[in-house]
Amino acid sequence: MSMKNVYITKSAKFLPNEPISNEEMGEVLGILEGSSKVKAIILRNNGILNRHYAIDKNGNITHSNAEVTFEAIKGLTDENFKMDDIELLSVGTSSPDQNMPSHAAMVHGLMKSRPIEINSSAGICSAGMSALKYAYMSVKSNMTKNAVAAGSERISTWLYSNKFENELETVRKLNEKPVLAFEKEFLRWMLSDGSGAFLLENEPNKNSKFNLKIEWMESMSFAGKLDVCMYAAADKLEDGTLNSWSHYSSKEWGEQSIFSIKQDVKLLDKHIIEKGVQSLKAAIEKNNLNAEEIDHFLPHISSFYFRDKLLVGLQEQGVNISEDKLFTNLDRVGNVGAGSIYLMLEELMNKKDIKKGEKILLSVPESGRFNFAYALLTVE
Repeated sequence: MSMKNVYITKSAKFLPNEPISNEEMGEVLGILEGSSKVKAIILRNNGILNRHYAIDKNGNITHSNAEVTFEAIKGLTDENFKMDDIELLSVGTSSPDQNMPSHAAMVHGLMKSRPIEINSSAGICSAGMSALKYAYMSVKSNMTKNAVAAGSERISTWLYSNKFENELETVRKLNEKPVLAFEKEFLRWMLSDGSGAFLLENEPNKNSKFNLKIEWMESMSFAGKLDVCMYAAADKLEDGTLNSWSHYSSKEWGEQSIFSIKQDVKLLDKHIIEKGVQSLKAAIEKNNLNAEEIDHFLPHISSFYFRDKLLVGLQEQGVNISEDKLFTNLDRVGNVGAGSIYLMLEELMNKKDIKKGEKILLSVPESGRFNFAYALLTVE
């Protein structure tokens, strides 16, 4: 079976509801005891100004994750490409609406299209890239002529204040100060909702303004050497191992906020840049790419705190990507996890001045247990 070229021929996005400013976040998520001070510190460092939530200011849920993803996929369809033309659906998220069935199955259910192959990629931020790689390999290997890949998050309902009140009340009964642990509070002010989707085809689409040829995709995990850094539905024990939610009683789930999403910020700061630079350099060298040939560098960064650290780290390792080539929309759409890289590329394709022949490097780090994913695209 001969290999085919693969092109991203169209991109679309969906950001639920109106943008939420830093001042409005507490109205939506709720303020816990001690939250205001932590919120101010985190927002000052992450540089995010606006984000979107699939819940309104009255606490009403407006969209599920499956619905958020479906809305982006709808944006890929038109009079020339219908929902029933999709041959493969590959989606990635860290916040599915349920453990079972898969996220892809629920999205396909909303599509109401003919029977097709589906794939769900689990993980955190790199789940979106894993979904893209599955779609890429399907089209590349000529198993399908097209595929839709999407990355999404609907994390806001995980961050809502009522999810932590049971834990704080338990602490209060012990006559201790009811303050949420920083590892949980940290992410309440970092994450947001949204989705992006790509249409992949084995030929350039004459109806598209740009076709982005996927030259290669690479990923690298350091889980064999490093401890867990970001996690949910588990608790981290003193020896660094994770204790599953299923090992706790239903009473403990609430008292310890077991299902909450947590971040070991010390591990994050220690390893995320170092391993990111190491893996990016390895991917570039493996594919004989001169870093100076890159015209647009799209790194998914969770916070502007890491922006300059990443650029300096790359320069120190001889990976010469200048600051003017870096593009991010983190400040405008927030940290959308598995959907962030889709939202960045969608904006670059539809709103920025890119030219044929230019090269675009996608870079997605994941702090779960330090996994990194990359893709090189050429504008055609």
